[in-house]
Amino acid sequence: MVMLVDVPRMSAWIRDTGAQQAIAQITARLETDFSRWNQFDKVERIAAHSPIGVIELMPIADADHYAFKYVNGHPSNPAHGLQTVTAFGAYADVHTGYPILIAEMTLLTALRTAATSAMAARHLARPDSRVMAMLGNGSQSEFQALGMRSALGITQLRIWDIDPAAMDKLESNLAPLGFDIVRATSAEDACHGADIITTATADKALATIVHSDWVTPGTHVNAIGGDCPGKTELDAEILRRARIFVEYEPQTRIEGEIQQLDPGHPVNALWQVVAGETPGRMSTEDITVFDSVGFALEDFTALAHLAEAVAGTEYAGELDLVAEPHDPRDLFSLLQVPAIPRTLAS
Repeated sequence: MVMLVDVPRMSAWIRDTGAQQAIAQITARLETDFSRWNQFDKVERIAAHSPIGVIELMPIADADHYAFKYVNGHPSNPAHGLQTVTAFGAYADVHTGYPILIAEMTLLTALRTAATSAMAARHLARPDSRVMAMLGNGSQSEFQALGMRSALGITQLRIWDIDPAAMDKLESNLAPLGFDIVRATSAEDACHGADIITTATADKALATIVHSDWVTPGTHVNAIGGDCPGKTELDAEILRRARIFVEYEPQTRIEGEIQQLDPGHPVNALWQVVAGETPGRMSTEDITVFDSVGFALEDFTALAHLAEAVAGTEYAGELDLVAEPHDPRDLFSLLQVPAIPRTLAS
């Protein structure tokens, strides 16, 4: 049997753990895994693009475990009552090839994305950062706010979305959790006085959500929305003014904000900052940009943490996914007995 964490179990685990606590736990594990970056077998995600979206496979492995995530991104889905992003993933034993865990990853990806943002901000933002502009108030926004609060103690959110209903949703979800929420009148207004600017929009377009003259010295920009070719959120001049940090450079050159720049424009590897090999923020006046597109190592970390956290608990179901004949060489024998009880088959 393979452990199964479906949507109801995932929801219950996050609710009972506490979303902010779960994000903090994954953040801590990410620090460890990013510090051993060179132990992983890595590759850019495998993407199938269409005019209205993308489907991606994100595989990675170390010496003991293999993981992958299947994820889509379809910005027009909400107009049809569907999620923009859905995902599921698997975590397996390298030594046998047997899967250990199958999990929903729409919720888990929101946790790991927030945890990655939190880890980056801990190294790149000013330690006294307390105000975050949240541009794009969709599915990721609440998790991002909780991640930044767990990492830095963010207290005020300056929110903006072109859809007032999204702002209503965010305020309704987060105001009871103790955030001071300011409804901005524009994206520029939201950026005013912000220590951290987080961009998390959905449109698959070469957009400019944040202009350079809105970004003051000392700001950390957490750019998580630009995650595929032809999709950006930042004025390229911000990138030219900033120290830029990326997850996996070959992937980010294709999908991230830096697709706007010359291929030789210098960037810094976030893992080297986490491992202490490269400095992060060097002064209070630095503008830092985390050009985040999401990388498979983050999913590996989240799945590994989940597998350990739920094993043997009510949050882990079972899935009969691996054929196991009495004689491992006689797979055909499984056809000789009814595999499905007739009460289920009828």
